[in-house]
Amino acid sequence: MVKIDPSWYAVLQPQFEAPYFAQLSAFVRDEWQHHICYPPGSEIFAAFDNTPFDRVRVVILGQDPYHEPRQAHGLCFSVREGVAVPPSLVNIIKEINDDLGAQIPLTHGDLSGWAEQGVLLLNATLTVRAHQAGSHQGKGWEIFTDAAIQALSAQRQGIVFLLWGSYAIRKSALIDRSRHHILTAPHPSPLSAYRGFFGCRHFSQCNQLLQQQGQPPIDWTHIR
Repeated sequence: MVKIDPSWYAVLQPQFEAPYFAQLSAFVRDEWQHHICYPPGSEIFAAFDNTPFDRVRVVILGQDPYHEPRQAHGLCFSVREGVAVPPSLVNIIKEINDDLGAQIPLTHGDLSGWAEQGVLLLNATLTVRAHQAGSHQGKGWEIFTDAAIQALSAQRQGIVFLLWGSYAIRKSALIDRSRHHILTAPHPSPLSAYRGFFGCRHFSQCNQLLQQQGQPPIDWTHIR
C-alpha cells in the first residue's frame, strides 16, 4: 500500500493524473513483478509521508535509492537502524560532527529524526532495481520530483535547499532564489568529499538561515 501525506497528495495530484505517471506506474509494477526492487512499495513515497508539504523547512536532494538489500527506506542518504552506514552518509555525519562539535556515532544512519523536523530527504528517482544503480532513471520519476521541488519553490517561502554534487546542483534551476536559500557543495561520496564537502559547514549555515527567519534550528544530532 502506497502512503503519501494528504498535503503532498493535494499538491501533486495533477502529476498522479498525468499520462506519464500511468506509464511510470506500469513500469514500476512490471519491475516489481520480475525483479527485486527497492525501497519496499509502502516506502516509495516515505519522504513525502514523513515531511508534510506545509512543514518542509529544509530540502536535501539525492539521486536515487540505495540498491543493496535492507538499505533503502524512502529517505535519501538514510538507512534503517542496524544497517551498515554507507560511505556518503559516514561523510555527512563527519561533517556535522566537525561543523557543530557534535559526537554522532558513525554506526547509526536512520535520518527519520531529521524528516520529523521538516527536512525533506528527497531522491530524484524514487525506486531502483537491486544491485543496479540508476536503473529506474529516465522513466518519469524525475518529472514527478521536479514538480515537487517547483511546488515548494512557488508556494512556500524561506526553505533552505542543500544541494550536493553536480546532479543536485542542476536542480537549482527549479528554485526561486528570491524566495528561498540554496547552499551548494561537492557530493559527500568518498570520491569528492575532500573537494569541498568537508568544511562546507552547511549544517550550521542552514540553522543560521532558519533562525534569521524566526524558525527553530534543526537538531542535526537527532537521528533516530
